[in-house]
Amino acid sequence: MKQGSPVAEEGLRRIAELYRIESEVRGQAAEERQAIRAGHSRPLVESMRTWIDAQLARVSGKSPLAEILRYAVNHWDGLCVFLDDGRVEMDSNAVERCIRPVTITRKNALFAGSDGGGEHWAIVASLIETAKLNGIEPFAYLKSVLETIVADFPASQLDELLPWNWKPAVNG
Repeated sequence: MKQGSPVAEEGLRRIAELYRIESEVRGQAAEERQAIRAGHSRPLVESMRTWIDAQLARVSGKSPLAEILRYAVNHWDGLCVFLDDGRVEMDSNAVERCIRPVTITRKNALFAGSDGGGEHWAIVASLIETAKLNGIEPFAYLKSVLETIVADFPASQLDELLPWNWKPAVNG
């Protein structure tokens, strides 16, 4: 059985430790997350940077491992944003899961008929995904919003219809 790279295994172990901390702070207030990250994650990230620099000095500069390590160094500032802002997730996995259905259909959107059609598609797709993020069923949301707008809703109050402000009509 082929053994993996000890350097890669150590890098993954370090990343797993950061994810373990993130699993503990998930759902807490931004200030609490930032404080825990400052005390626990920041030292690990600083140690990881030192470790990456040491590995880059050891491995062949043309190896795939060196490319990965250089990628991390080149994007280091972005990788560290989560340490200073408790509102920011450590990775973009949640966002990527949300936009996956939209990106899958991006080729279809190229056939929207015009640039304006593509822009309208982007607006609708954004509203749908934002509704989902706010726990709203997208079809019910869009149906209600369109019915409200058609019923002569004032344009100056359209922000009331955005997913985070929208309230479903009460049937009574």
